[in-house]
Amino acid sequence: MDPQKKRSPSLRDKIRRLRATFVGKMPHVQEEIATYLRRLKDDPTNEHALADLYRSFHSIKGTAASFGLQAISSAAGEGEVLVRQLQILSQAQRGEELQRLGEDFSDVQRKLAGLAADASADESLEPVPESPSFDMGVVASKNNRRKIYICDDDALQAEQLGEQLACFGYSPSIFTEPEELRAAALSSQPAAIIMDIVFPAGASTGTELISELQREIRVKMPVIFMSSRNDFDARLNAVRAGGEAYFAKPIRAIDMVETLDAMTNNREPEPYRILVVDDDPEVASYHSFILEQVGMTTRLLHEPERVLEILGEFKPDLVLMDMYMPACSGRELSQIIRQIPEFISLPIVFLSSETNKSKQVSALRVGAEGFLTKPIQPEDLISAVAIRAERMRTLRSLMVRDGLTGLFNHSFMSQYLETALASAQRDQAQLSFVMIDVDLFKSVNDTYGHPAGDQVLVALARLLQQRLRSSDMVGRYGGEEFAIILPDTPIETAREIVDDLREQFAAIRFQAGEHDFSSTFSAGVASYPGCERSELLRECADQALYRAKQSGRNRVCQAGEG
Repeated sequence: MDPQKKRSPSLRDKIRRLRATFVGKMPHVQEEIATYLRRLKDDPTNEHALADLYRSFHSIKGTAASFGLQAISSAAGEGEVLVRQLQILSQAQRGEELQRLGEDFSDVQRKLAGLAADASADESLEPVPESPSFDMGVVASKNNRRKIYICDDDALQAEQLGEQLACFGYSPSIFTEPEELRAAALSSQPAAIIMDIVFPAGASTGTELISELQREIRVKMPVIFMSSRNDFDARLNAVRAGGEAYFAKPIRAIDMVETLDAMTNNREPEPYRILVVDDDPEVASYHSFILEQVGMTTRLLHEPERVLEILGEFKPDLVLMDMYMPACSGRELSQIIRQIPEFISLPIVFLSSETNKSKQVSALRVGAEGFLTKPIQPEDLISAVAIRAERMRTLRSLMVRDGLTGLFNHSFMSQYLETALASAQRDQAQLSFVMIDVDLFKSVNDTYGHPAGDQVLVALARLLQQRLRSSDMVGRYGGEEFAIILPDTPIETAREIVDDLREQFAAIRFQAGEHDFSSTFSAGVASYPGCERSELLRECADQALYRAKQSGRNRVCQAGEG
């Protein structure tokens, strides 16, 4: 069954309950409107009463429209227009105009009361528009996520490529006949296929077989074609057969790994974190439900004075904020947020029924990313939020990641080590910290050139990312130095893990022109308990790394050993 169809009834039920709550609160809101009008009549210079009156009509207008109560929304809009007529006048003129508009305000109040009574007796609810799917496609089963099929009539080349891919955590199966690959793929679908194009006379070409296989399986599989041919026709046939990448032989394993990583990345993306700030709980919950339907994580905030506390705790990717709130306006709250350096780039999007362009532009001038007008279609809300949240993720990534390897940079790793150590101390858990240095890296650059050195660094980065847990943190400390933070890991286990990585890295072959070579690394491991401060952890790991270098390189030493 379509998951969207399974979710929609529960969403409709939630919205129906929210709408009923909103309608049930209408008598109380109307009492507030009557109170604000009395205060204005007693004192036409009362700016607070005027602002509260406008906010009340404005809130009803936007919330009612969101819940499909168009008649109530229109009536509240009439009240909003009346208040605007008062707002543009001087305080001296306001009293006379208020007397002239008195009957008009009474008509609006009577209309709202009647419409609210009708709505409370109406149990119907317009169908909720089907939310757009943000599904990223078919994900391979857990057992198949690293399974790769390689088909090449040159068995030796295929085996060599398979050995290199195995160093990066893939499980390659080698085939020399297209029909063997076809039978295996029909029996058990791999995460990806690496297919040669040209086979001996009498055999199907790689492109022909893949085209047939895709039709038989009826599920698009990631396919990489490889060939000694590098001409346009060969590449065109590969594209027409469904190939997503093409490699001309000889193939650099690290380039193949980079492509495979992109094609078979099955990690669930972390949900966007959205902070919804609105003093109206019903409309805030409504927008929250819409965003949660497509997997976003939301946090509701009804008291603007808590915003700094919640921002630090929740760490949102975006703030969705109402423009009119009683304690402080959206513009004021946005200015407060922008005063905090760490939140300067945080996207803020106003969501309001305000249609006055000058007021919208004024709101944007305080640093907001956008202005969305209530009521908003669910798919429009989702798209607007997702686009801006993704942009925020990208900017954050650029700020904390190393440009060459994509790993976290030195600054981020130092901050994270502080946090991880504090967590380990609080939970009485173990934590290991590893410093890694590529052996004789200057010699690699001098002998094979800096592009070859970059190839070594990227390969080590990918190996560490792939072979460690998602809870482990990997970073580039600078130059040829790397760091690993291993939560809940004693020092002996950390040493074994890093030693296994060392052996795998040493087995990788690199190519520079007509030459190929291998590289190694040395590592030092320190841990908590034992090192109680982050500076001490770094110092002990660095000393252990120095011993590894001094005792012959290509080895792992741990802090405290002789």
